Amino acid sequence: MNEKGFDADITFNETPSFKVTEEKPLKSENNRAKKVDINVLKARAQEIQDKENRKNIFIFVFFLAILGVVGIYLSI
Repeated sequence: MNEKGFDADITFNETPSFKVTEEKPLKSENNRAKKVDINVLKARAQEIQDKENRKNIFIFVFFLAILGVVGIYLSI
């Protein structure tokens, strides 16, 4: 009985090339922790907080306007 699925000719005439691992060392000297300015972080946090405050004020004013319009409509 001839099983065709098991016939394979695999030859390793050449040595596999691993140049990628040879060029990069395991521990890089360039991976140093960079210093972060606390003022930059505070400024970013303040910008985010200002955006949230503006959004909350807009929603509050919108609901006050809706409440005023409904109050005027129901009083007529």
